[in-house]
This record gives sequence, structure tokens and C-alpha cells, in this order.
Amino acid sequence: MRSGNKRKKPLWLKITGIIALLLVIGAGSYVFIVYRSLSGAVETMHQPVKYQSEKRNQEVTLTEKEPFSVLMLGVDERDGDKGRSDTIVVLTVNPNDESVKMLSIPRDTRTEIVGKGFEDKINHAYAFGNEEMAMATVENFLDIPIDYYIKVNMEGFKDIVDSVGGVDVNNTLSFSEGGHQFNEGLISLSGDEALSYVRMRKEDPNGDFGRQDRQKQVIQGVIKKGISFNSLANFNNIFGALGKNVRTNLSFDQMKDIQKNYKNAIGSFESMNIDGSGQTINKIWYLVVSDEEQQRVQNELRNHLELK
Repeated sequence: MRSGNKRKKPLWLKITGIIALLLVIGAGSYVFIVYRSLSGAVETMHQPVKYQSEKRNQEVTLTEKEPFSVLMLGVDERDGDKGRSDTIVVLTVNPNDESVKMLSIPRDTRTEIVGKGFEDKINHAYAFGNEEMAMATVENFLDIPIDYYIKVNMEGFKDIVDSVGGVDVNNTLSFSEGGHQFNEGLISLSGDEALSYVRMRKEDPNGDFGRQDRQKQVIQGVIKKGISFNSLANFNNIFGALGKNVRTNLSFDQMKDIQKNYKNAIGSFESMNIDGSGQTINKIWYLVVSDEEQQRVQNELRNHLELK
């Protein structure tokens, strides 16, 4: 044999190398498609607001892993009517103790509507002044900065639930709503079922408080399913549903920072409630929260946000 004559690689090794190369290219293409689809959906969702929190000296820095807050508004939008925010949920996220606190505010809560100068039901703030007035009013009520908002069209909420493959909830009350029967115990909900599940309150002995608990269950279920690896298989459906039904002032870069720096916190939820008493004032029914109860909730949220 002549020196310098190279040995040929076995055929199986060449084939294996080609397959490995194709897998790498395929994986890279898939990641690119997911990234492009997500960035497109976020661009559609992104809706900045002319609002600056008066309770922060400077904007929260997500890259520094600072605790932040989000106001979630569930709005029934109809043609010619922007609707009211009948679902009002505040999330505070603390990456240092890896937790999220979730507070539902009853829609009939009586409070000052910031920018109007009078007291009314808190859900009217959105009807009067869109996201900006809702953020300012909730911020004033809770005495915490509201950093971001996420608005969800409740009519399209069922599409979001379906896009993640449905959600599982632990139902504590047997009832019927919207043509669906909901039995006690662990149940799986499709999008249409989830919408009926979160809207029912007339049959609930706890009224709007029971409704709030069901809303929080479904929101937690959607978030947990949405961030799971299995959801990547349905990314087109998820991003499409979000793009059509969600608006937020969070940018794409901010969402990436949250995913990178806060992912350990997002898996741990702690539900909070705020109590009040029903009162009729000028022939209108309100939920009136005492000063002591309001202070209790404010203190808990401020501590969670590590505010002085």
C-alpha cells in the first residue's frame, strides 16, 4: 500500500453524519420559525400606553431581576362597545423568593376613579379611560406601582385555552352554566367550558368571590400549560390566539427578559383575596372594603414587591 493513501469512511458513518447534520439544520429552522412566529404575535399584541407609575422613581429593570407587577384585565368587547373590565387580577412577581401573588379585585369594589374625581365601581375605570385609567385606579387602590398590563378579550379567551390543549382545575362546587355540567373534583376544561366556568356566579353561594377563585384557577392553568415544553408543538395555535385576543404594553425584549430571569417564580402561585361588605349607595350596590382590610392587602403586596 502506498503511503499517504487515505482510507475511505464507512458508508454508515457518512449516512449518520448526514442525518445528524439534517437534524441540526431542522432544529435550527424550527427554532427560527418559532421565534419568528412569536415575535410576530407579540408585535400584534404590543399596545403601549401613555402612563407612568407615580409610585416608582424609575422604571423597573427586568435584567436586574427586580420584582414587578402586572394588571390583568378581562374585557367583554363587543362591536361599538369597548366593554368593562369584569375580570381584574393583579400579579406581583418576586424572583428572589421565586413566587407570584395573585389578587382578584371584585368588579363592584367601590373606590376613587383616578382622573374622574369621584368614587364608583372599580371596573368602570376601564370604560371611562381605557387601560391608563384602569392602571392608575388600581395603583391608587392598592398603593403599589402597576408596571405592566395585559388585556384579554374574554370572548376569545376560549381560543387561548384551546390553544394550550385545555386546562385542569379542581372544582369545589357542582353547577351548570352555558349548557355545561361541572362536577366537583379535578376536571378538564375545553375553551368553551372554561369560559362558562369563569363566568358563573349566580349559583355560587360565595357570589363574585367564588367566580374570582375560578378565574384564578383557569389563569394559572393557562400560564403553566403555556410555558411547558409540550406547548411548543402547538406554537402556531398559541401565538395565533394570543395575537388576536391579547393586548399588552410588554415588549418582545421584556418578555424575553421575564422568561430568562423569572421562570422559576412563574411556576409558584399564591392566591390572595380582599374582603368587603355589600352596601347600597344611591340605589347602586357596591362592595365596600374597610380601611383595615385595604391596608392589609396593600402591606402584603408592597412587601412582596420589596417596596420601602
